[in-house]
Amino acid sequence: MDIYQHKDSFGSLNQTQTIQEKVNYLHSTLKLRHPFVERVAIALYEPATDMLTTYVQSSEGPSPLEHYQARLADCQSLLDLLEKNQPRVVNDLDLFAKGSQPHTQSIEQGGYRASYTMPLFAEGVFLGFVFFNSTQAEVFEEHVLRELDMTGHLIAFMLYSEQGKVKTLVATVRSAKEFSHHRDPETGSHLERMAHYSRLIALELAGEFSFSDQYIEHIFLFSPLHDIGKITIPDNILLKPGKLTDDEYDVMRTHSKNGRDIIDSLLQNYGLDGVEYIELLRNIALYHHEAVDGTGYPEHLQQEEIPIEARIVSVADVFDALTSHRPYKPAWSNDEAFKKLREMSGEKLDAQCVQALLKHEQEILRIQRTFYENSFG
Repeated sequence: MDIYQHKDSFGSLNQTQTIQEKVNYLHSTLKLRHPFVERVAIALYEPATDMLTTYVQSSEGPSPLEHYQARLADCQSLLDLLEKNQPRVVNDLDLFAKGSQPHTQSIEQGGYRASYTMPLFAEGVFLGFVFFNSTQAEVFEEHVLRELDMTGHLIAFMLYSEQGKVKTLVATVRSAKEFSHHRDPETGSHLERMAHYSRLIALELAGEFSFSDQYIEHIFLFSPLHDIGKITIPDNILLKPGKLTDDEYDVMRTHSKNGRDIIDSLLQNYGLDGVEYIELLRNIALYHHEAVDGTGYPEHLQQEEIPIEARIVSVADVFDALTSHRPYKPAWSNDEAFKKLREMSGEKLDAQCVQALLKHEQEILRIQRTFYENSFG
């Protein structure tokens, strides 16, 4: 008897790198026994805004739901199962057709007729939901559900592990700023707002640039780290209330390259090289002060030479800087800031990114109300 004849059914999870690859592999393994499970999808939850966003999906055909977000409070059926901490089985052929929410209608229009939904938890933290869908009705019997439960819990811990790496990086960067004793005028509320503005822009441009939901999520996660390099700038320059001299401005401009170097060092020192979309983070740190007319820094890139993630973050950062109080200026109104963005569009700022943000005035107001900044920051 060959004592090595058995193959580990889930061994490939140790070789695959991305959460998308892992979910694809789990789905393919699941389909060997239950071919009617035709879609596995994950929605992430953000507690600060009570928002659910599509993240990863695996299916044979196109996803019926991408680049979508909704408040959990507006999804009563999901809210109910979360409060009960219980999964939900839908085996009714007609139940989806009766739903009023856009996501429910999209699933019905995609031809799906049965669904199993699990809330995802890891270490007591609510992460989001996983959805298992089938185009056949009455297929989610008890023996099938037991296997879906196991798959759902594996997905929860994979998500928790992946997010833990990013949170470690973000926490380390923020701690570094605190330990350096710098008092950067960019407050925590500023970072929250510009991260949400960045996601708004990325969502609007997703179709044209073929952004995945994971790409959009990482824009959101990484955009607050854009100015990490400022911890290397002396206080007399960083906090100067007046205009910088030419020499002082030359020093200030080093923060973008320094930021990229700091990120590389942190990744190596903390063993975080496996964090997904890390090149996106490096680009944001290095290129967020480039201008589309070539007058920016550090490399004087123009137009599409500037990575799109840096162009997105630049618009989000400038808009929030304009509408925020600073020691050297009062906060501008949104209308004043919109006018300034239009003036800078196509010259300093990417025109598509500016237009993408301007389409969402009501969402901007919602973000500003959620992350309101008083005189104490």
